[in-house]
Amino acid sequence: MSRYFTSTLATLEPYTPGEQLKIPNLIKLNANENPYPPAPGVAAAVAAQVDGLRLYSDLTEAKLCAAIAKQCGVRPENVLCGNGSDENLLLAIRAFCDGEHPLAYADITYSFYPVLCDLLHVPSKILPLEADFSIDLTKYYGLRGCTIVIANPNAPTSLARSAAELEEVIRRNPDSIVIIDEAYVDFAPAGTSCVPLVEKYPNLIVTQTFSKSRNLAGARLGFAIADPALIADMNRVKFSYSPYNINSLSEAAGAAAMEDTAYFTKTISKICETRQHTAARLRDMGFTVLDSATNFLFATTDRMPCADIFRRLRERGILIRYFSAPRIDNWLRITIGTPEQMQALLAAIGEILE
Repeated sequence: MSRYFTSTLATLEPYTPGEQLKIPNLIKLNANENPYPPAPGVAAAVAAQVDGLRLYSDLTEAKLCAAIAKQCGVRPENVLCGNGSDENLLLAIRAFCDGEHPLAYADITYSFYPVLCDLLHVPSKILPLEADFSIDLTKYYGLRGCTIVIANPNAPTSLARSAAELEEVIRRNPDSIVIIDEAYVDFAPAGTSCVPLVEKYPNLIVTQTFSKSRNLAGARLGFAIADPALIADMNRVKFSYSPYNINSLSEAAGAAAMEDTAYFTKTISKICETRQHTAARLRDMGFTVLDSATNFLFATTDRMPCADIFRRLRERGILIRYFSAPRIDNWLRITIGTPEQMQALLAAIGEILE
């Protein structure tokens, strides 16, 4: 840290992503990336934009918003695109939280929430998960003066609640913004997404991403769906610091990916099949594996400390995720890769445990 760094951020602990090593033959199962390439039409859509790179991108992202709206069953004015869903979360917290309006979230959830609170000087109200890592939604009823964010499905626990259950939180907090972070919702059972509730509740914001189910983590694309008045509030923040937040290439890639529903459905199905098989194999090996509604598994075992399993897999060129945080310091988060990658992982774990 230099002596010029502002003292107000001196204690800031930045978000720590999974390692992004670029090593040949590395099996990378640590960042919840999609193991399959983008939809076939993405490359052509991006190539068609090259000649126009001398011009600024579309401030309104009209084509991308229209594609998202059509797929999600909303209007384009309900959609705001961001540089990954992380930016949409930042815009929402900046717009609807301040020193007197904290952000309420679970103690074990996406670790970017507390980072954003520290960065934006927003107080946190932390609500512990239950002993089995489930979320007691009654704790979120009537949280006056708070903005609420719930990751559903949750990360890193992989557990999900239905939209019908979450609706009660939204209904019981009419004077508070409720953000449902649905980064992994496309891997969850039908009836999990809260997008259909947006028309009913003017205090609801749903965020989603292209990084997981749309195979575009490198394009940095996400979106929020909400009442047009909330979208206007978030746009006011966006236009105050980053009006051209989506570049032309990413917008074209996102629209093409969103329009190819057949490819989307095919890859989601493959990942869910591999998830089910891998979870069963791990349980056979003595692991406890939570019932995942995501593209990753959250698992533990008493056969060996999970920190040691993580380290020994890394030595073999297999990256998974280990967190040293309280309550989950003997758990592993394992991204679902291709069947071949998961077979290599399972074989390596078998060798390590022997």
